[in-house]
Amino acid sequence: MYFSSLAAWLSFGSLALAGPLRAEPFPTYEELVKRQDGACTNGRRTRQCWASGLSIATDFDEKWPIDGETVTYNFEISNVTRENPDGSGTVRPMMLINGQYPGPLVRAKWGDTIVINVKNNLQHNGTGIHWHGIRQLNSCQDDGVPGVTECPIAPGRTRQYKFKATQFGTSWYHSHFSAQYGDGVVGTMIIDGPATANYDYDLGVLPITDWYYTPAFTVNEQAQHSLRGPPPPDNILVNGTHINAANDNGEYARMNVVKGKKYRIRLVNTAVDTTFSVSLDGHPFTVITSDFVPIKPYTTDQLTIQIGQRYDVVIKASETIDNYWFRVAIGTDCGRNNIVGSGKQLGAILHYEGASTSSNPTSTTTVTMRTSCDDEQSSNLIPFVPNTVPTSVVNNNNQPIDVNSFSNSSQNNLFRWLIDGTPFIIDWNNPSLETVLNGAQTFSPTENVYTIPNPGWNLFWIQSTSAVPLPHPIHLHGHDYYIVGRGSGTWDGSTTGLTFDNPTRRDTAMLPRNGYLLIAFPADNPGMWVMHCHIAWHASQGLSLQFGERMGEIVGGSLGDVGVLRKGCEEWDGYWVEGSEPGGDRPYGQTDSGI
Repeated sequence: MYFSSLAAWLSFGSLALAGPLRAEPFPTYEELVKRQDGACTNGRRTRQCWASGLSIATDFDEKWPIDGETVTYNFEISNVTRENPDGSGTVRPMMLINGQYPGPLVRAKWGDTIVINVKNNLQHNGTGIHWHGIRQLNSCQDDGVPGVTECPIAPGRTRQYKFKATQFGTSWYHSHFSAQYGDGVVGTMIIDGPATANYDYDLGVLPITDWYYTPAFTVNEQAQHSLRGPPPPDNILVNGTHINAANDNGEYARMNVVKGKKYRIRLVNTAVDTTFSVSLDGHPFTVITSDFVPIKPYTTDQLTIQIGQRYDVVIKASETIDNYWFRVAIGTDCGRNNIVGSGKQLGAILHYEGASTSSNPTSTTTVTMRTSCDDEQSSNLIPFVPNTVPTSVVNNNNQPIDVNSFSNSSQNNLFRWLIDGTPFIIDWNNPSLETVLNGAQTFSPTENVYTIPNPGWNLFWIQSTSAVPLPHPIHLHGHDYYIVGRGSGTWDGSTTGLTFDNPTRRDTAMLPRNGYLLIAFPADNPGMWVMHCHIAWHASQGLSLQFGERMGEIVGGSLGDVGVLRKGCEEWDGYWVEGSEPGGDRPYGQTDSGI
């Protein structure tokens, strides 16, 4: 098998296991603040601990370990032709990191410095890696968005990304060069740190995605010129594998557990166009994080995960020794998939040590799997570390952002998503950050730059007015944002029903169809930060903007060494401009937004 999807799962059958985890009261935020955990070490029964003065009660936007190590990874991105990972027997071209799908796990500890050296071996593609959800405090040049924070990495060239892990938890990385991550340039990340619940073992990351037999760039072009939307995916993959609709070839991913133990599972939606809901037969989830933000634990039998979102959950292996379905349902209210209706169970397998290794589960469920595309209720996603949004933000700094759409049958059915009437289109050769570093703050209309010149809180009112009634998972780079309000219809401008006292905060949330989303965040991170819909086709069709945050400080040197950006642009210019003769090294042009 070409794909290394199952190797990441741990099998504990050969370990000398300690006794069962005792049910002990987990400390409250207030108790941890008083204690400061000066002599507490992170362990199975003390997951709240980390180091002297640092615990799960630490606000990681304000404080993080200063004695971290440097963790280095080397990536090579190459063109390959491989069999589809669901056993369909068909092959397709892919773009893979180090020959793997998903790409290599990036793992570090809270406070570490992460260095990733990326070599572009692709024949006719630039590339660039975005580290989803990473704050990139004073390191905007390493955010990995071609046309915004860098020029694409030219074929045959290398680039080094370097940033501090000021947060902890689970995330993923992916190419931000057009729709490239749909062809395989994607992987997962773990930043080890404290947690809001105890567990015995960490099962690692479980990425869930949709999968097309047709290359993503082809589907993307179809999406650009279709008034009916892109074609549906052909399947889903869980940790890079699944069975297919036609037969029982392929395989389910397996999570291996031992009866009586508690396990952490890190759920990530890495899809290009699909909302998922997940459930595990007989094993309720204790949810401990949403995206990178630790939350007060709550228990549920089902979770809905939007593209880009992450949930870390704890389960207890307390059922009869057997195999159990980890069920995945598709949000058919906002999307399609050719596997739906095939009669095949979608998902993965929770395997108890001692159970059959050759048969699929026969477990049943009383859970009605959701097909809606709504976010999890904010009332459940209560940050463990409390913060307050000033109510004055509603009147002082709220900016409306209109999300609409445009289509034209006379332009080969061109479809574009619009932000305040303009589709987002960047220039790979002239990234916005380079423009600011060169002392200018004038941008083309299609760069959709919204300026945040000063420190302080800002509220952004995102309002859907499109006649195309679709919800959008809105992801912000460089910040977690606070969800102070959301609803159907049009916001009336009042504070009635809004949440300012410790609202849900995360980096990706759903803008309801025909509704609004009110987000707030402090301008505490100078940079050029993209905010976009994380449906890949929508981002390519223009549903994106960028915040120019405290640009005067960028010119003043807040980002430190930006030599890697300038070097990368020189190399890209040499490829894109000088190698652009017909029949030369660049056989295509930019036909979408660029991200």
